[in-house]
Amino acid sequence: MRAIVFEEFGGPEVLHVGDVDEPHAGPGEIRVAVRAAGVNPMDYKIRHGWMEAVFPTPLPAVPGLEFAGVVDETGDGVTGFAVGDEVLGWSATGAYAPYALADVVVAKPAGLSWDEAAALPVAGETALRVLDALGVRDGETLLLHGAAGGVGAVAAQLAVARGATVIGTAAPANHEYVRSLGAVPVAYGDGLVDRVRAAAPQGIDAVFDASGKGALPDSIELRGGTTDRIITIADMAAQELGVTFSSGGTTPEEKRAGLAENARLATEGALRVRIAGTFPLEEAAKAQQASEEGHAGGKLVITP
Repeated sequence: MRAIVFEEFGGPEVLHVGDVDEPHAGPGEIRVAVRAAGVNPMDYKIRHGWMEAVFPTPLPAVPGLEFAGVVDETGDGVTGFAVGDEVLGWSATGAYAPYALADVVVAKPAGLSWDEAAALPVAGETALRVLDALGVRDGETLLLHGAAGGVGAVAAQLAVARGATVIGTAAPANHEYVRSLGAVPVAYGDGLVDRVRAAAPQGIDAVFDASGKGALPDSIELRGGTTDRIITIADMAAQELGVTFSSGGTTPEEKRAGLAENARLATEGALRVRIAGTFPLEEAAKAQQASEEGHAGGKLVITP
């Protein structure tokens, strides 16, 4: 089958359409005809080779962690899903392709579009995982870096639903969007500490860095000099600063439960996912480049 593939680590130019073996469902597996694949910062980090110490990637590889699609093949022993079922979840073989073996999936609600469904798995799991690890609860104030991004927007809404006040950093062009999520927007960059203190004189109880734009030193200062209750998913300077870097750890059962709940909330309008752009499969390199530039203001989606 024709899919996006890369044979070496590097920039977006290493991505190209190539012929790869079509996957088939083995025992306990399901194959999905992909209708939409989400684009994530992890995709370009894996492509660069930056994640080899955590997620070794055998080459050649098909990128793409999340998808929405239709079950079109089931292996022996599969229960709960049948050919024709609409699902969303994580791919075991790469989602930038017409077909992918599914890793962890849940049923797609009828009211959820393909693009919205494909945008939920990674962002939702990451947001829940970090908010739980930070212990964000009612009455607290969360500083959220990258509040207009795919993960940040979901995290902002979930934190607000918990009763937290959310201070969300974003470019001024995205401030109205951040405000619509229930968060208080502030501009990132020089002078961030003063702006956050003005927006949250009560102080900051926890920090979720979803942007990786060098805001950890300011975050430590805003937490009174401690790295306690600061987590980043994007800043590689975390280790030298003594900040926790979160890159996974939830069980398949936790992933399924969280994804099913987020899909329900999205269908009911209680959790909104903004699709910033869609790209055909052949333009996957452009999609990853836009993701890496970091100004998309929402989720990017590829449609095979």
